[in-house]
Amino acid sequence: MSTSAITGAHDMAVASAFAGMTGVAPVLFRAACPDCRGRFELSAAALRLAVGASSRTTFYSFTCPDCGEAVRKPAGERIVELLTGGGVRTLRLHSGT
Repeated sequence: MSTSAITGAHDMAVASAFAGMTGVAPVLFRAACPDCRGRFELSAAALRLAVGASSRTTFYSFTCPDCGEAVRKPAGERIVELLTGGGVRTLRLHSGT
């Protein structure tokens, strides 16, 4: 079987897999505010992720939609994975060395 036949079959499978899709639902993240104790869902655009050299310098942040306070929370490996996979903008912090 030629390479073009394999590629053509793959392209057809991908095209048919997504046939009829009109859009992808936006990813929403559940969050809570430690100040006002509000609970809400935020889009990826409402969150920022900073990845530092250690777990102490890796965090995500957002502004509480209920009270307007800036919130900063630590982000472990799993949180980093979920946020980056969901399209949250990431800032990589460099160490001072």
